[in-house]
Order: sequence, then C-alpha cells, then structure tokens
Amino acid sequence: MLLGEARKQQGNANANVFNVEETGREINETLDKKNDVKGRFMKVLKKMHISEQDHTKQFEQLQAIATQAKETAAIITTTTDPMAENVTKWSKDLRNFKPERAAYERATVTTRDTVRSLTELVPQLLDKLRIVEEKRAANNVSASIQRVRELIAQTRSVANKVQVSMTFEGRSAVEVNPHVNVDDLKAFTSLSLYMKFSEENPQRKKPQDQFVLYLGNKNIKNYVGLAIKNGNLVYVYNLGAGDVNIPLDSKPISSWPAHFNLVKIERIGKHGKVFLTIPSLTSTAEEKFINKGEAPGDASLLDLDAENTVFYVGRVPPGFKLPPSLDLPGFIGCLELATLNDDVISLYNFKNIYNITKSIPCIRDKLAFTQSRVVNYFFDGSGYALAKNIESRGKFGLVTRFDIEVRTPSDNGLLLLMVNGSMFFSLEMQNGYLYLQYDFGFSNGPVILEDSMKKALINDAKFHEISVIYHNSKKMILVVDRRHIKSMENEKKSMPFSDVYIGGAPTEILKSSGVSSHLAISIPFTGCMKGFQFQKKDFNLLEEPGTLGIGYGCPEESLMSRKAYFNGESYIASSQKISPFHVFEGGFNFRTLQPNGLLFYCTEDSEVFSISMEKGNVVLNAKGVKVQTADKSFNDGKAHFVMTTISPEKLELLVDEKRQSKNNPAKDAAEIKPVSTKKFYFGGSPLSTQLANFTGCISNAYFTRLDRDIEVEDFQRYPEKVHASLYGCPVESPPVALFHKKRKNSSKAKESHSKRAEKSKKGTSPFSSVINKGEQELRNQRDPHCHFSNNPKATVQAYLFGGTANSRQEFDYLPEDFYERSQFSISLKTHSSHGMIFYIADQAEEHFMALFIAHGRLIYMFNRDHQKLRIRTQEKYNDGQWHNVMFVREKNIGRLIIDGLRVLEDSLPYSDNTWPVTTPFYIGGVAPGKAAKNIQINSVYSFSGCLGSLQLNGKPVTSPSQTFSVTPCFEGPSEEGTYFSSEGGYIILDESFSLGLQFEVVFEVRPRRSSGILMHAHNVNGEFLNIHMKQGQVIVKLNNGIKDFSTTVTPKQSLCDGRWHRITVIRDANVIQLDVDSEVNHIVGPLNPRAIDHREPVFVGGAPEAFLTFSLTTRNSFTGCIRNFMIDERPVIFSKAALVSGAVSINVCPAM
Repeated sequence: MLLGEARKQQGNANANVFNVEETGREINETLDKKNDVKGRFMKVLKKMHISEQDHTKQFEQLQAIATQAKETAAIITTTTDPMAENVTKWSKDLRNFKPERAAYERATVTTRDTVRSLTELVPQLLDKLRIVEEKRAANNVSASIQRVRELIAQTRSVANKVQVSMTFEGRSAVEVNPHVNVDDLKAFTSLSLYMKFSEENPQRKKPQDQFVLYLGNKNIKNYVGLAIKNGNLVYVYNLGAGDVNIPLDSKPISSWPAHFNLVKIERIGKHGKVFLTIPSLTSTAEEKFINKGEAPGDASLLDLDAENTVFYVGRVPPGFKLPPSLDLPGFIGCLELATLNDDVISLYNFKNIYNITKSIPCIRDKLAFTQSRVVNYFFDGSGYALAKNIESRGKFGLVTRFDIEVRTPSDNGLLLLMVNGSMFFSLEMQNGYLYLQYDFGFSNGPVILEDSMKKALINDAKFHEISVIYHNSKKMILVVDRRHIKSMENEKKSMPFSDVYIGGAPTEILKSSGVSSHLAISIPFTGCMKGFQFQKKDFNLLEEPGTLGIGYGCPEESLMSRKAYFNGESYIASSQKISPFHVFEGGFNFRTLQPNGLLFYCTEDSEVFSISMEKGNVVLNAKGVKVQTADKSFNDGKAHFVMTTISPEKLELLVDEKRQSKNNPAKDAAEIKPVSTKKFYFGGSPLSTQLANFTGCISNAYFTRLDRDIEVEDFQRYPEKVHASLYGCPVESPPVALFHKKRKNSSKAKESHSKRAEKSKKGTSPFSSVINKGEQELRNQRDPHCHFSNNPKATVQAYLFGGTANSRQEFDYLPEDFYERSQFSISLKTHSSHGMIFYIADQAEEHFMALFIAHGRLIYMFNRDHQKLRIRTQEKYNDGQWHNVMFVREKNIGRLIIDGLRVLEDSLPYSDNTWPVTTPFYIGGVAPGKAAKNIQINSVYSFSGCLGSLQLNGKPVTSPSQTFSVTPCFEGPSEEGTYFSSEGGYIILDESFSLGLQFEVVFEVRPRRSSGILMHAHNVNGEFLNIHMKQGQVIVKLNNGIKDFSTTVTPKQSLCDGRWHRITVIRDANVIQLDVDSEVNHIVGPLNPRAIDHREPVFVGGAPEAFLTFSLTTRNSFTGCIRNFMIDERPVIFSKAALVSGAVSINVCPAM
C-alpha cells in the first residue's frame, strides 16, 4: 500500500511520509501483538518440561500443551499476515519504482526488527513441537500438532517466495534454510543467485578478496562456496580430496555492469562449472560466460550430514571457522538467491541473521530474466491461489469459461477446485492427462469427463492452454491448445460457486466430507501457470488476498526432469554422439529394491555396452568384458552413485566411490571408429537382452559427448519415453526380501516354507498353510454376532480381478497334450477397455500365447518360429454383460469363438518345431515384468472385472497355485474400501510405511466376522505388534524385546453391526493407547533401554503363519472391509502396496 501510493504521488513527499508513518504505527501494533505472543509462548515452554516417569499425567499435559500450541500458532499467523502482505507489495513495487530512501528505511527497519524478533520465537516453537509430536498422546493432540506445522510451513513457503535482495556491507551474514534433502545434493548440486555491485561500490574500481557464500558441513570437509579473489568470481568446492577453484577470469568483477547479473554454480559428480549471465538493459540480449573444473581422485559425491549442514551468505557468524580458501572478508554489494537444485529459495527464509544493515534492498531493474517473472506464477507444491467472489469480475452466463495455461513435468496435480457444500467442480491432472469431475446437485451424482483417449499430454514441460467451457448450463466442454478433447452433457444446472482455488487448496477444504470422497488427486500442482481467466477476465493471482505460497517467475531448473521412475516394463531413449567403447565417462544415481535389472544400454554394430544390476551387484559390460562390484547389497532402497570410465587402457567402475577395474582388451585394436550418433536406453530396452528391465529410480545422469560439455541429462527432452514417470520416485519393496529376512532367523519359518512349497506342487492354494480345516468350515457359517454373512452373494465359480496392476491367479498344471492342442473356455464380464485375461510363455518369453482385451475388443495371439498369429474381434465386449469365450490352438491353427456364435480363425505356416512354453499360466493378469515384451502395455495390466468357469480341454480348472488380489465375484451394490474375503489374504505395505518406537495408526473397519487379524508387524529380533479382533473385542499386543503386554477395548456398539467403526492405535515407546470409536484404553509396559527403531514389514488383514507368535488369541485372517487407513497421518494407498496376496479386492467393497 505504502509504495503503491508513493508511485502514484511521487511528487507529494508529505503524503509519502504520512503513509510511512501510518505503516509504522501498524507495525508497532504488530510488535505489541508479537510481544504478547512471546509472553504466551514462554508459558507454553515452561509447561513442556514433562516428567517421563508419570505416564498418566503425561497424556493430559500433552493435550493441554498442544491446544495452547495451536492457539499460539494461530496468533503467530495473525501477527505475520500483515507483514507478509507488505513484503509482497514491496517486492512487486521494487521492480517498477525507485522508492524515496528515507520513507522506505523508516518502514523497513521496523519490519526487519520484527522479523528478527519473530525468528527467535519460531525455532523455539518448532523444537518444542518436536517434543510433543514424539509423545503422540492422542488423536486430537496429533491433529493440533499437524495444524501448527501446516501454519509454520505455510509461513516458510511465503518466505521462500520473497524475491527481494539484501544489501551486505561487509559485516552482514544470513544463515539460510536450505529446504532441501541433502541426499539430493550428493551427486548433483546447482545453486543460482543474482549479484550486483553499485556504481559507487569500491569493488568495481579496485576489487578486494571477499567471501560470498558457503554451503557445507560444519567440519568444513565437504562444501561448495563462492568468493571473489584477485578481482574474479571464484567457485570453490571440496568433495573430501582437496579444493577445486574455478575462477571466472574471462569477466573480471571490475567489468560487470552496475545492475543485477545472474550467477550459477553447478557440480555433477566430480565436474564443476560456474556461469555468469549479464543481461542488457535495453533488450532481451544476454552475454554468457563459463568456466569449468574437475575434482581430484575418485571423489565424486558431496557428502553432507543433515544435522551439521549450514548455509551462510555474505559472511559467517562469529565462532565459525571457514576453510582457508574461503576465509575472506565479508561481501559488499547486493545479493538475491534464486534456486537450489529444483527448489526456489530466498534469503528471507533464514534461520538467523547477523548485522543486517538498515540499507534498502537494491532496486530490481527490468532485465530480460526478470520480465518472465511478471507473466508467470510458480507453484512449488506447497501453496495455492484463491480467487474470491469471481462474479464481481465476470458473470456466470449462457457460456461460462475458465482458462489457464500450465507448464509442468509432474504426473499429478490439482488445477482448479470450486466447492459449495456437497457440490463441487475439480479439474485435475492424472498421469499427465486431464480429469474433470463435477456435481452441481445432479440427481444421478457426479459427472466425470476425462481425456480417456489420451489426446493431450500435459506434463511434457511445455506450455498448454486449457479451457473449460460450460454451455447453456448443461454441456461441459474440455479444450486443450484450442483442440476439442471431450464434452459431456448433464442435467441442466447452473454453476453454484463464488470462489475458485487454483493449483491446490487448504487441507480443511480437501478433507471436507463434500470433496474428499470425490477427488481422485489431492496433490497440489507443481509447475508454472501463465495467467488465469474467468470469462476472459485476467486475474493477478499474487494480488488475490487468499493466495498463499506461490511466486513470480518460472525457473527452468524446476521444469527439468533429472529423475525417472521405471516399473519393470518401461524405458527411455535418446540418440547422441557418445563413444562408450573407447573414451567415455558417465554416471548416475539409482535406487532400487530389485536385485536384477538393466540400468543403461547402448550398442554399436553387434557390440554391447551396458550397466546392470545382477543379484544385487552392479555390473559393467563392455564388449563382453565384465567389471562388477564386490558388494552385493545395492538393492537396499538407498541412493547409490555409479560412475564408469572407459579409456584405451582400462575399464573402471565406481559405485559410491569404491573402484573396480580391468584392463581394456581393445587397447591394441588397430582401428578406432569415428564417433557417431548412437541410440542409448535408460531403465531397460525394447531390444532382446538377457536382462529384465529395471524397477526403481535413475537420476542425475551425465556422460561425455563429442559435441557438448558434460551436463546433467534432462529426461524430459528424450524423444522416446515408454511408461516411465519423470516426476517423483516411488520404490516398491519386494515381499521376497521380507520373507528371506525372516527365514534366515527362524527354523519355524523354514519349515513353513517347505510345507508351502510341497503343497504348491500339488496345486492347492497357498493359504492352505495359513488356514486350517476348522477355519475352512467357519467360512461357510454365519457369525452369530455379525449383521452381514461371512460371504456376500457371489456368482458361482467366478472371481473378481483388478485393483492392482498384477491381480492374478497362477496355475501350475498342464495336460501332456497341451503342446499339440489346447482348448480353453472362460466367461468374462467387464466395463474396462483393456486388460489381460490369459497368458503363458517360456522363460525368455520367445514363445507365448495370450488372450486379452484392447479398446474393448478381444485379441487372441500366439507365435511359432518368430511368426505371430493375431485374431481380433470387430465387436466390443466391455459392455458389463457376461460373455463366454473359447480360444483354441491346434499346432499352427488358432480359433476364437465368442458366445458360441461368432467364430474367427487364422493360421500360421506349418512347422514341426517344438513350442516350449512352461508353467505357470496366468489368469486375469501377470507377474510383474511379464508379457510386456509381447503385449501392448495397457493390456498387460490386470483384467478389471469378473472371470469364471475356466475350463481346459473340457475339464474345469480350479485350485490355483497362487492368488494375488482376487476375490469371489460378488453381486449387488459396492462402495469404496478394500475387501478381505473369507478365503484369506493380506497386504504388505511398501517400505515407505513402517512402524517404530513412536507411531499413530488410524483406520475404519466393517467386519463380517467378529475375530481376525487387522494388522501385524514383526521384526527379525522377535519383537512384534499385533492388532486383532476376538469375539468383538479389539486387542493390541506388543512385544518390545522385554516381554509381551497388551490393552483391550470392548466397544459398547458391536463392531459387526454392519456399520463403519474407527480404530486408532498410538505407540510412544512402552506406552500403547487404543481408541475404538469413543472408547479408550491404554497400557504402560516395561521400558526397554536398548530399544532400536527397526524398519519392519507391515501386514494388513492377516499375515503368513510363519510370522505369527503362539501367544496370539486368534490366527484367522480378517474378513470384511477396511478403508481410510493412515500411518502417522499419511494415507496408505493399498493399490501401491508391495504385495496384495490372496483374496483381497482393492478399492471395491460389497455394501451388503
């Protein structure tokens, strides 16, 4: 407000002074409020000295403390809001107007003092919140803590968006919050900032050596830094083996213009670069300068410790000793931080400030790289914009229109959201495509409009114009880049909204009852937006009063895709001038839990260059010469850095800086071919190799090229991307590793495994080892305590598949004449357009036979001697009706018969060669990594619907050897939830969810039997936690290495009454609290002074017999439905579990 008035009335100095004084009065009031907050807060601090010996009072104290903490945080937010508004206004005005210095100083000095004072308060609050959070006393306490953290995170997010410089006069220092995972900086580090020396600055005439910044460990062993030495800007970094100094001597400081210039320092592996960009004041032209360097020895990682990492700018505080190369006088000039790796950062998101002067920030000139800030908004996934009362600027009419332009590499994100009670409108991005869902009070519920034909990919890091048009209150139209994508007609209703959220929304809105059950994606948008329009009227999102945590600009670093996730069936490819067989260096990070997989692959004629995982080793293969690591444990889910170096003399492989090498047998080759453009692959290959495609993440890749400097690879630029995700990095954990860990330490587990294997050979269900005969009989009885029967009404001999990508049954039996002739018949019912129905192949998948659905049509395929037979129906069969399908193979002849009426036949040339397919054959889906070699990827995923009445050569096929996420095909209505059938089954959560010494688990249940295991966790030392029901009671049993102890709740209302019930379990070391609906109980067990926070597998709905202890009162699997499962307030998505084993249906729960 102050600077806006000053701009309008530049000649009216008195008015300026009056406005400044008014702002000063407001800030003084803010200071008074702050002091009041600080007084209240000190009371809270005193109450946080909790006696560890009185556990009963502990819960009461924590509850009272958290309530006060929440109130305190609310007051802090109220206090900081006016300042945030002023900072936003000033930062914008600084770009366009040179303020009157005295007026600016009077307003900013008081604000700076207030900010400094508040920074003393917030760290104390955060430290004490951490103590309260570790105690986790009760649900409402946890919720209060979470809300306080959200408020503080929002404040920090706003601080990071303050794009204003600071003036340093030699004694000033800022300790910045780096706001980045130090592991992300290990292999690749990139830092950019704006730097300015004014005309009168002595540095421009006679430069003195000065310190600029330091990011590194407190022990000064690993660091990056920036300094001015001998009149040049110098980039300094140390990876543990000595300093690397890279001077920018091509452009001395004395020749820099007196306006802001962009400086960027970068390191990939051992290679470092420093960049300088000098813009023109009169055009968009830019001058660029660069210099390079390389670290000595094998050092290639920046090894920072999160607890001991500091980031100092301008100078360091007293007591901190800089390394000799950076131990220089403080900086004089203006600095503004820009990005650290992919994150936008700001000097105003600081931990501490020292001797910050009262000088005003340097004025932002209208430079080429600042003009883009005006037209773009950057969303970092933590904020959102809110446009209120949109009808004040444009009316809902016969045609109502919303327009946004987005640029993002993200797979998922919320773009627009409007809410009015139970009515809503949401535009989301799912897996890179648009998904629109809305309900304006329609009698038939929400309408879904999605880009199901995949016409417009949004997440390719290019700008896309998105328009949503609502015509005549009954037709919704989706347009991308002025191209019609899809439209949908609905019951005639006008749009009942006044406010619109853009790029995200507050947690309380996303979790409200009218919205949460409908939103497919509640992840905030990450990327850039270029304008938002309603009825063709522009909105300046930063000027909207409800906007939080977004900023101007669109930093290119945030739109790069330096990482890729591969699911075992994917790869990415590009072509460049590389020479992997002669002179080559390349490196990348990887993270996986799979022991085998192809990481990198390139060929030249018949020669192969590859880097792969084989049995946990990393293996380099160059023309058949293999170099492999001595360690076999690189599939541990942690980040590892691989570097390969090829020279005429040696082949070298470094993994985490440990070297293995062999002599290069090609060193005596008479001829070295000229370097040409070669195609290479990350994550796998479509070519025939002996190695499976990789499952996991690859990031920060680089290699030497003939035509370009070394730089980190931007996977977004790769022309070939097959089912790889270029945003985020989930790593799924294999259940085999979990079982292996257990069996190594348990003779009982080994015995159970051998029995299971023996029974599997006979073709019985794997659950026969878990469920005894008595339990089998219980399946067919009705539990007298339960409202519902044990089993919902279901179609006989039919099974429901889907919910996970690899839902399936496996069968180990084949008749002797199968290789000459086979006749399968199966019934199917589905609404899905894609999915696998049947698959069998040999081990290398060179020979196969498959039946699947693609675009609603049935396709039957098999091959013989490298020739494929393919029979495809013209009609679609995804109409939700039952159809009988028979598929026959008689040597080289194939026949497909549908509903006994339509017969399709084709044949291949006759051959006497064998057709060596092997068991198992798959129904409804395939094991991970299978079939992608022969079948289009959408149809490789599991069938979504019901399959039944399976017969082979006229005989029923029953008793699968293994079942994964398959239940009986139940009839009648269904609802959201995960159904555990009476046949038995369980879910193993992925490794990102684990239980330790402190946790909170919350979920809802609707049982069909009054006894059963709800959750189980067990570590290799025999410690366990088990939650189960026994005759309607809920029991939590824990062994912490000292003894077993448990607590029980008997609900007043039966859990088996056909309604949903909420269960909460909270652990704090030796204290366990159990909440069932409104009933609460807890127990204090013996304290284990040597307790270790293990990462252990978490089972839901049941567990293998080998994992269950004799002291449990029930060993039955749970029967019924579970939903809204959360661990430490993080939603658990069962479809992303490490394993769904047995009769479990994900996301579909019978309602009767």
